[in-house]
Amino acid sequence: MFTIATWNINSVRLREGLVARFLEEEAPDVLCLQECKSPVDKIPLTRFRDLGYDHIVARGQKGYNGVAILSRLPLEDAGDRDYAQLGHARHVSARLENGVVIHNMYVPAGGDIPDRTANEKFGQKLDFVAEMRDVFHADRPERSILVGDLNIAPREDDVWSHKQMLKIISHTPVEVEHLLAAQDAGNWVDVTRQDIPSGLLYSWWSYRAKDWHAADKGRRLDHIWATADIANAAHGSRILRPCRGWEQPSDHVPVLASFDL
Repeated sequence: MFTIATWNINSVRLREGLVARFLEEEAPDVLCLQECKSPVDKIPLTRFRDLGYDHIVARGQKGYNGVAILSRLPLEDAGDRDYAQLGHARHVSARLENGVVIHNMYVPAGGDIPDRTANEKFGQKLDFVAEMRDVFHADRPERSILVGDLNIAPREDDVWSHKQMLKIISHTPVEVEHLLAAQDAGNWVDVTRQDIPSGLLYSWWSYRAKDWHAADKGRRLDHIWATADIANAAHGSRILRPCRGWEQPSDHVPVLASFDL
C-alpha cells in the first residue's frame, strides 16, 4: 500500500517549512507539488531528503509554474509533455517500481474572462485540457494515477454556489465539458469522489477572502484520478482543510488517497 498527496504549494521555496511540516505530520509515500515557482536546482531538496524523500522527479522554471514529485519510494523519470505548446513546466511523470505511472499536472488557471476571443489565457486553458483528452484517447493509460491542480471544479457540489459560479472561470460549462471529456478519454476515475460521493468539498479558498473559513466560498480544484484498472484499489481519500489556516499558507490544501497496490 502507498499514499499519494497532491498540493499546489504556490512557491516551494517560500513554503519550504509548510512542506516539511506536512511531510512530518502526514508522511505520504509520494507528494506531488504544483506551482513550485522555482528552477529544479533551487528547490530545497536537501531538507526533503532529510525527511526521507530521497527520490525526486521535477520540471521547473524561474518564478512561474513548476511541478515536482517527491517520493520515499524508488521511482524513475517517465518524461513530460508540453501541453498546448506553452513552454511551461506544467507536467511531469514518474514510474514506481510496481509499474504504476504517476502524472503530476498543473492546468492553467485561465485568467478572469471566460471567453477565448477576449482572453488568450482562457483559450490556452481549453487547448491544454483538449490536448489531455487527445493524448489519452490516442494512447489510453493503464495502471496510472493522475494528480494535480486541474483548476476546474466539475461538479455542482465542488463549488460553494453552482448558480453563482456558472460564469466564473473554473466552473463554466465549457471547462467542465472539456475536463469530463479528458477524463472519459483516459477512462479515469475521480478517486476523491469515489470515496466521498456526495457533499460540498473544496481544496482552494481565495486569498481575497480574509475570513476564508467563515465565508467558506471554496472550490475543489485539486484532484486525484486513477485509471479504471486500479481505481478499486484506492481508498482513504482526504482533503486537509486545516492547512489553509497555517501561517503564510498556500491558497490550496493537500488532497490525499491511498492505494492497495
